[in-house]
Amino acid sequence: MQSSYRPIADIARELREGNTSSVAVMENVQANYEKYESALNAYKTWNGKTAAQQAQAADLLLKSGMDLGPLMGLPISVKDLFGVPGMPVFAGSDTALPEPYTAAGPVVKGVQRQVGVITGKTHTVEFAFGGLGVNTHWGTPVNPWSTDGHRVPGGSSSGAGVSLLQGTALLALGTDTAGSVRVPASFTGQAGLKTTYGRWSGRGVIPLSSSLDTPGLLARSVEDLAYGFAALEAGMSHGQVRALPQIDLSSVRIGIPEDFFWADIDASIATVIDAALSRIGSNARLTKKMVLMGCDEAFKVFSVGGLAAPELRQYMQEHYPEKIERLDPVVRIRIEGADQVSSVEYLRRKAVLQRSGQEGLAAFDDFDVLVTPTIVVPPPLMTDLEAVEEYGRINMLVLRNTVIANLLGWCAVSLPVGLDARGLPVGMQLMAPPHQEERLLAISLAFERCLGAGPQLLGHAPGIA
Repeated sequence: MQSSYRPIADIARELREGNTSSVAVMENVQANYEKYESALNAYKTWNGKTAAQQAQAADLLLKSGMDLGPLMGLPISVKDLFGVPGMPVFAGSDTALPEPYTAAGPVVKGVQRQVGVITGKTHTVEFAFGGLGVNTHWGTPVNPWSTDGHRVPGGSSSGAGVSLLQGTALLALGTDTAGSVRVPASFTGQAGLKTTYGRWSGRGVIPLSSSLDTPGLLARSVEDLAYGFAALEAGMSHGQVRALPQIDLSSVRIGIPEDFFWADIDASIATVIDAALSRIGSNARLTKKMVLMGCDEAFKVFSVGGLAAPELRQYMQEHYPEKIERLDPVVRIRIEGADQVSSVEYLRRKAVLQRSGQEGLAAFDDFDVLVTPTIVVPPPLMTDLEAVEEYGRINMLVLRNTVIANLLGWCAVSLPVGLDARGLPVGMQLMAPPHQEERLLAISLAFERCLGAGPQLLGHAPGIA
């Protein structure tokens, strides 16, 4: 699907002009599922029959002159944390959760209200607690860019990026607590948006961290990401689609945080990021290295379990105590340690993060966005993760750069900027202040116009034959 990329806006226009149909789009999606899914394992639950009916309904409504919104008739995958009526929620665990959890929350209702076509529920790390994408219960989705073995797709929204690559969705709903949208976006060559905490409601989504969880979105390009964001905003608010501000790179001030975000970076990833920054910098108003205050202290909190470990432990003890002993080992070992976190320590961690977020905001007095590598290492092979200790080390390194936006309370985007020496995608992260998603996406679009959109920039993933 990458090689035949067309922007979502073009497909939506063709649906309304009658030059294609949602049924035809869904037939192509179904063919891609049958061709690639057995090798790539993007989905926990496939919704093919119901999705075909949704596509027929969208076509009939459009033909009758009823346009219910920009997502109408478009195929969208949903992470298996979101409730979707008629489909079970496993949250990556070994058994389905009780039926009430299938009820749709505001984000999914925003899709349904526009008659978006939900293709299925994509795999996730168990209860979303991990950045690499592994799942011992249902298998880890395969990164289609790998040519030397089974490389991870990134997590915890592990099936989301793969669903876009294999052509079974045009948009993918995910969640982001420490990077769980941006990591799979980076590892699979997609664009990903982490929204500000509270911007999109988490109701109807199984929680990992009540303090940090944010619904998010993945797409094949920033242009598609912006389309999906505006459409979902309209769907959730019952309002009109609002256009993004028009921003040219010549007006953008770019801060490049030093040290923390570049430590231990793979040499070929650094080369790709440096080349992209050079192109961007020659067109921007200002590009300057700087020091980001607050991130070191915030990361210290994260490295000892942060808020997610005690919050997930408490949630599971209250709702699914019987599942704790059956958790994926890489998840269980992390929440078991949360038993030792006192209420005083938990509140201290929250206070440190609040203070760090305020300190970090001072950077935006001088810069419009902060730019870093999304991840400093390539997606690891599954064989690299067999030891729990090694999994923990790599997981922490993969999440290091992305988690800062979560801990400080900001919004962030990852967009693809090239391939490393192994032929694997490299992502660049842009961070902006809270609730500045529209401006962040507009700046990200300016970056994409300068560098090229992912499908053309990266070419064809080897695993999509």
